[in-house]
Amino acid sequence: MSTATTRRHERRISPVFLAILAVMAVTGWAVWTDFAASPGLAVFLFVTSAWVVSLCLHEYAHARTALHGGDITVGAKGYLTLNPLAYTHAWLSIILPVLFVIMGGIGLPGGAVFIEQGRIKGRWKHSLISAAGPLANVLFALVCTAPFWLDALDGVPVTFRYALAFLAFLQVTAALLNLLPVPGLDGYGIVEPWLSYKLKRQIEPYAPYGFFIVIALLFVPAVNGAFFDAIDALMRALGVAEESRYCGSQLFRFWQETPEFCQV
Repeated sequence: MSTATTRRHERRISPVFLAILAVMAVTGWAVWTDFAASPGLAVFLFVTSAWVVSLCLHEYAHARTALHGGDITVGAKGYLTLNPLAYTHAWLSIILPVLFVIMGGIGLPGGAVFIEQGRIKGRWKHSLISAAGPLANVLFALVCTAPFWLDALDGVPVTFRYALAFLAFLQVTAALLNLLPVPGLDGYGIVEPWLSYKLKRQIEPYAPYGFFIVIALLFVPAVNGAFFDAIDALMRALGVAEESRYCGSQLFRFWQETPEFCQV
């Protein structure tokens, strides 16, 4: 097999990703047309599949930026195919974030593509590679909220509006959490190249625990309140009312009773 053929194969979109994309499209259509017998189940499948798509795009953004930054090994690792099964830690990148959406209703940042840092030359390139993932979430949030901040909600079914609001909420929470300058998150990856060698060595022993410390802190009432106040402010800036996001999350949990004012 020639090198050119190999490279094309490394960048071919995975059938797994295409299948997830198809589920998102079909269930999105079901939500839009109110075709499904259970609107809540349709919202659950649509939001979950769209969330997995966004996770794949997040990791792809890291890998693609790394490729242009000098790490030519990302293709051979399958990172450019958008296949969620190709990630180094599928549990952290896909399974755990999906479980958190189901249980807690927040977008949990994953982390799974292994970049060969030695191939990347220049601090700016390292920072851009780390920033690329959260920026993918930001762009996804902007797309989801476009009907809101463009004041183009006429003709958008209310169920679909709720689903978009909740999906955007997941993207915003994931982006904000991931941009925290905490070891193990992309925010630290952005600032880490600019830190002194001595400081990086001091931080290094705590890096494996940073992610879990952040999650634990979210259970502290004061921290939780401040975090969600910031999220609510960002959602309002995007034109999304708290009611829409709340109703979207309630419809998503189709196994629970939906509040009367959210029923459609």
